[in-house]
Amino acid sequence: MNGIEAGLSLGANLGDPLATLRAARDAIAAIPEVTLLATSPLYQTEPVGVPTEFAHIDFLNAVLIVGTSLDAHKLFAHTQRVEAALGRKRSLRPNTPRLIDIDLIYYNGQTIRSGGLVIPHPRWTKRRFVLQPLADIRGYLVLPGHDRRVRDILAALPPGQDVKKVQETW
Repeated sequence: MNGIEAGLSLGANLGDPLATLRAARDAIAAIPEVTLLATSPLYQTEPVGVPTEFAHIDFLNAVLIVGTSLDAHKLFAHTQRVEAALGRKRSLRPNTPRLIDIDLIYYNGQTIRSGGLVIPHPRWTKRRFVLQPLADIRGYLVLPGHDRRVRDILAALPPGQDVKKVQETW
């Protein structure tokens, strides 16, 4: 195993989201300096913070835990290349539908704010579509800047942001 653990959140809601998430997972696992350690169940989730015209387009979301010897910036760059290879086009409008979105949620218990990278991800504690799959495979984690475990942060979220487990393995 590569010595550093990182958590990646994957989401898709255009095209064939399941095929896209599988392709993203496989591409990440194929990076020589990355080892896939755990894969969460797959969830169907309602979009959060999207423009009204896209509110009906649900996402599929999951979390991957990887081991890596890459530094955080290089790992992030690899995830951006995976997104581009799968056809992601960046929109000027935030929170619009997308073929694939890969976020680096945490990296080896570190706090990083440099080179356009913010870790832990700045909105992870507010997003059930990240917290639920992360809690399934790393519910005991306490990330920097917080004093509660992932599962406890999830339990304290207010109602809303529906998530529905659709596949245990994918």
